[in-house]
Amino acid sequence: MEGLFKLLWDRVDGNARRAVDVYVRELPDFRSVAEDARARASMLDLAVMLRRREVELASDGAPFTNKDLAVLTAFGEQRGAQGISLGSRRRVLDLHDVLTLREIHEAAGLNEVDHVTEMIGWLPVNGLTGHGAYTRGFLTGQKHALPLVKRVQDLAGTLLADITVVPGLAENLHLTLADQYVITVVRLGSAPLPTGQRRDEVVGTLLKRWPVPMTWRDPEELVALLPCDDAEAAEERAICLVREFAQLVGRPCATGAATGRVRALADTVALARRISRVAPVEKVPRRLHTMADVFVELGVAQLPQVDEWLRGLARRLAGGPDLVATLDAYYQHDMNRLNTAGALRIHPRTLDYRFRRVRELVGLEPGSLQGVRVLSAVVARVLAGRWS
Repeated sequence: MEGLFKLLWDRVDGNARRAVDVYVRELPDFRSVAEDARARASMLDLAVMLRRREVELASDGAPFTNKDLAVLTAFGEQRGAQGISLGSRRRVLDLHDVLTLREIHEAAGLNEVDHVTEMIGWLPVNGLTGHGAYTRGFLTGQKHALPLVKRVQDLAGTLLADITVVPGLAENLHLTLADQYVITVVRLGSAPLPTGQRRDEVVGTLLKRWPVPMTWRDPEELVALLPCDDAEAAEERAICLVREFAQLVGRPCATGAATGRVRALADTVALARRISRVAPVEKVPRRLHTMADVFVELGVAQLPQVDEWLRGLARRLAGGPDLVATLDAYYQHDMNRLNTAGALRIHPRTLDYRFRRVRELVGLEPGSLQGVRVLSAVVARVLAGRWS
């Protein structure tokens, strides 16, 4: 061993200590684990071993051996069992790559071009192989240390953040990844909100019947990702999941859904979330609301002057009797007078009386073009609970 390789070999211990210091400084998970002296010593052991083997193998142009990969897998399993997060796993591997390049730069002399080329050429393929071995062990360690619900929520969070999913993670959870998802946001409509333990219990129950990525970390909303090979079938599955969720929590909720492709799901969930905020709050959700259902309400929510005007009309309608519920039933039944009266269990003449009250209070005919446009928006905003 000579030249650059000899210099890197001589600096292994110092470079390894510096690397561990960086991991502990930059990554809260590693900082917490490193409070245990034995755990910190294990981090240093891996940093030393990995640098030595990289120098040895790169100087000979040889790949990692099966024994090397087994050692990396064991260290990865140890980190997973210690509660290191998926995000920290990704970040520590990135930091290792950056530090390795810095160490090569620091050690390289003006006459070390050939060795630098050899080292740089060795790293990409073998580095990925090492990452894969470490990650396989990491996922095994997580499986033993973290509940299924926590790991599924980590997967959902990864997809929603448009981050590449760790190879093997979905298979480890017995889930199948898709290229496209119907993102469904379920927003609870009343307080107090369930505790973290109760949320985990509900997600665990849902996963037994609906094995899809989902997360309920924000107390106000559950987010589920339904694979979308067939949009209609996916939306049907989504509304069934939503209804089961509503039954489990025993609380009124609103739903919003949008369809998007992997690596563009952050925008998709943002849209689904906005839809859920203008969709009606219902004890038993009747349908899965998409942009086509609430595009008027989405626009209104962005215009405070229009929203305040509609709110004024809603205050007048509160003079009743039951005018908002009546209008909701009327529009739900496509403005069919007899079907509306039947759904409300009132006489058609009583329905006519209520429509006259609407005209008296707001000056709009419920069945006219303008009435439909304005009053349906008022009803939607009231039922969404945005003015309560």
